[in-house]
Parts: sequence; C-alpha cells; structure tokens
Amino acid sequence: MPQLSDAAFQRISALMYDSVGLSFADHKKALMSSRLALRLQRLGLTRFEEYADLLEQEDEGAEFQMAVDLLTTNETYFFREARHFELLQKELLSKRPRPGLALWSAASSFGDEAFSLAMLLADLQAQGQVNSNWSILATDISHRVLTAAREGIYPETRLRFVSPERLRRYCLRGEGPAEGQAMVKPELRARVQFGQLNLTQPFSGLGPFDAVFLRNVLIYFDPPTKTAVVDRVLGTLKPGGLFFIGTAEGRVPCKTPLEPVSPGVFRKRA
Repeated sequence: MPQLSDAAFQRISALMYDSVGLSFADHKKALMSSRLALRLQRLGLTRFEEYADLLEQEDEGAEFQMAVDLLTTNETYFFREARHFELLQKELLSKRPRPGLALWSAASSFGDEAFSLAMLLADLQAQGQVNSNWSILATDISHRVLTAAREGIYPETRLRFVSPERLRRYCLRGEGPAEGQAMVKPELRARVQFGQLNLTQPFSGLGPFDAVFLRNVLIYFDPPTKTAVVDRVLGTLKPGGLFFIGTAEGRVPCKTPLEPVSPGVFRKRA
C-alpha cells in the first residue's frame, strides 16, 4: 500500500484548496490516504508524489475530477433528515399557491435530495397546494455524480424512507438483472435541472429561490471559505426564504442576516 508522505499530502491539499476550496487539516491525512490509495493502485502508481505530479498537469482534468469525487464522497439517500422536508411542506402549505416556486439543491451529489424535493412538490401540486410551474435546480461540482443523477437510477436501499405510495407514483422498480434498483420516472426527472457549479467561485444568473438546501457540504471548507460560500448562496434566496444546512453542521457562518427556525433551518430576513 502506498504511503502518503507529509510533502505529498501538502501538495494534494494545496491543489484541492486552490482549485475547488476543499480544506484538509493535518488530521485528515489518513482519510486522504485511504480514499486515494486504491486509485493509485489502479493507475499503476507506487508513490503519492507521482499522483500529485499527475494532478498538477493541466491536461489531466478528468483525473483531478476523479480525485475530488473520491475525497468528497459521503452517504446520501432520499428524504435524509426528514424533518427538513416536513418543515418545508408546512411552510408551503401556510401560504397561498404562488407562481414560479423555485428551489435549489446547491450541493446535490447523486440527486437524492433534489428528487426528494421533486416528489414533495409533485404531491403538493396534485393536491392543488402549489401551482404546476415549480422548478428545482440541482448543482454539484462533480461531473461524474451529475451524470449519474440525471439517469435517476438508485439502489432501493437509498429509497428506504420513501413511502410505498410515492414509490408507486414516481419510481419504476427493477426486474431481472436490475432487481434491487429503482429508477425515477422520466416525467419527474424532467422537473429537475442539473448543472455543474463550483460554489467557491463567483457565479451569477441564479435565483431568486424560495428555499435553498446547502446540506452536508460546508464540512469540506475552512472558515473563510464557508462564510464566502454561504453568503454567495444566500444572495440567491428571496427575503423570507428558507435556508437549510445539515442538522449537525451547527451555526451558519455568514454575514447575511438570518433567523433560526429549527435545527439546520434558517429564514433570510426581509
């Protein structure tokens, strides 16, 4: 097994921070080693220094993206932190149906969160609680996970918190070789727009949104980057809109005025 030297760790950490804002403190060295070691073996490399050389090459963008994917993988599933979806539903039901309802899943990973939101809004539309012209934007830095998200195919274990009624309405169950998998139906997939976005870089033309989900991604950034990312994202949120982070992520590091609503949920002040 290749050994990650301090020098190689610092080189790879600097690349990740300078390019995409990912921050790796010294205690993350073991994590980096375990996440990347198998990749080195598959590439036939024996030293992390060789892998750092590879990542530094401008024409190796695909490999750099692979490294980002490996270093940021975390568990995801439909209706994760169900209380957030219940609170959003309550918020939407407390107001009259309105045109142009827009939600943003800002770190969408494989799309579990975005399609959970789509199921919720499709249900509310069927009940006449929201108008039909709602939209969901789902963005992530990883091209690979976005490609998978657009396909909308998941192990059934990832949909373990989706009700049987929603599974029947919005998913197709796999049979034969595809047994144990489920695919989001095309009509629901069409309601979610996926796009690649680096949150650590300036962007424009997004929003305004009625609610923004930025859950379980801030852990990868250092404090200054966290603040910059959150304020940048909150700039797309309508006054009075809801902002969601992971329940365990604690305090929101930002300059934008927010009011706490519930663990991991905040309202942007008007």
